[in-house]
Amino acid sequence: MELSEQEIVRRQSLQTMREIGIDPYPAAEYVVTGYSTDIKANFDNWDGKEVRIAGRLMSKRIMGKASFIELQDSKGRIQVYVSRDDIQAPVEEGKEAETIEQKMYNVVFKKLLDIGDFIGIEGFVFRTQMGEISVHAKKLTVLAKSLRPLPIVKYKDGVAYDGFNDPEQRYRQRYVDLVVNEGVKDTFLKRSAILRTMRQVFDEAGFTEVETPILQQIAGGASARPFITHHNSLDVDMYLRIATELYLKRLIVGGFEGVYEIGRNFRNEGMDRNHNPEFTCMELYVQYKDYNWMMTFTEQLLEKIAIAVNGSTKVQIGDHEVDFKAPYRRLPILDAIKEKTGLDLAAMDEEAIRVEAKKLGVEDTEHMGKGKLIDEIFGETCEGTFIQPTFITDYPVEMSPLTKMHRSKPGLTERFELMVNGKELANAYSELNDPIDQYNRFVEQMKLADKGDDEAMVIDHDFMRALEYGMPPTSGIGIGIDRLAMFMTGQPTIQEVLLFPTMKPEA
Repeated sequence: MELSEQEIVRRQSLQTMREIGIDPYPAAEYVVTGYSTDIKANFDNWDGKEVRIAGRLMSKRIMGKASFIELQDSKGRIQVYVSRDDIQAPVEEGKEAETIEQKMYNVVFKKLLDIGDFIGIEGFVFRTQMGEISVHAKKLTVLAKSLRPLPIVKYKDGVAYDGFNDPEQRYRQRYVDLVVNEGVKDTFLKRSAILRTMRQVFDEAGFTEVETPILQQIAGGASARPFITHHNSLDVDMYLRIATELYLKRLIVGGFEGVYEIGRNFRNEGMDRNHNPEFTCMELYVQYKDYNWMMTFTEQLLEKIAIAVNGSTKVQIGDHEVDFKAPYRRLPILDAIKEKTGLDLAAMDEEAIRVEAKKLGVEDTEHMGKGKLIDEIFGETCEGTFIQPTFITDYPVEMSPLTKMHRSKPGLTERFELMVNGKELANAYSELNDPIDQYNRFVEQMKLADKGDDEAMVIDHDFMRALEYGMPPTSGIGIGIDRLAMFMTGQPTIQEVLLFPTMKPEA
């Protein structure tokens, strides 16, 4: 491995530390009693009090016997005043420093510490003559030596800034991105708040969080291409799950009132600014409910999440201000298409719809059934136009193999998708619980597979057996957590809300 000049110097500093008796990677616990943001926000309570802080050394201004550094801890940054007379034991005139204490400022602090090193500071809180809240260091402890320089290239007005802006580099080296780019960590703290609020709402409603298999013998519960792997002991191919739906429904059969799972799904499909092969999804199933109840529950849930994350129901997403305050508009999909295009697809047969789809630029229509054609037409002409939260409802049965037939609209199902900022955020049904109807739907899916639809579902015979034991009326929903995080944080791509998005292999 070829090292840069700075990396060579840092390794030499590391060796010097060891030679003078400093462990650059100590194992002992370092007790922290205060954090940067807390000290600044509550200065009156901290003024003059002793404190122990720890973090990365982010800047160093040496001015003879006294210096200022900027320390970055897990919550933010704070200035530290470092004086030779405070952290270094005195050395008799004419003699050389021998102990670590006698070398702490002139050798360790000035010469051996680099930007990015982790250090601990013991001292007291004060305000400088310039009015900046700071910590006056009385003791310095080396906690971890950094062997690579952080990509901080310049200083402006005493504040370090960086040139670490290339998206691919940022996503590959998220650990660096989090350190040097302001606001990145805040995005993931907000993502955590989304999940925390969601769990709180579900738990208060009496629903149970569960875990279901990720390795499955049948890739079911959604229309998607799976990842395939092989189980050596069983000598069978298995699939990374594309959805949690069918296992969660088994638990409703088993007697749970409401169950939910927040976990990873995997779909062997393309990558772009809105899709990642592995993604986090929440699925919730509640007995004795229907899709009308679920729409009301969903809009109340998202309103609470928006307030918890941003303090308001209104969120700025790109050029649009999106308001998550309930209630949301409810619009049948065929009415949405007619409203946007003038096409009355309800009055057309499959071939007529195929002709219209071709006119709109939909490709490979010969392998699509009526429902898939309608879905493609909606995607081409309507989906991107719904900016404010809108429930698109009542999908054709061909598009919804796991959904109960609509109670008053023949050929349609009780299903909705929630559109926000031109994208699908949630998908929900009044769940199909008639085992004979479900079996026939699976058979129709197999016919689509024979036509070349590689996203069609296969029959899950164990799930059919579970349904035959009886599943009560149930409503279910899936919400894409990554997309929800994009909306709630105003991020333009899914990669910005994934700590480690899937990337091409590094050259």
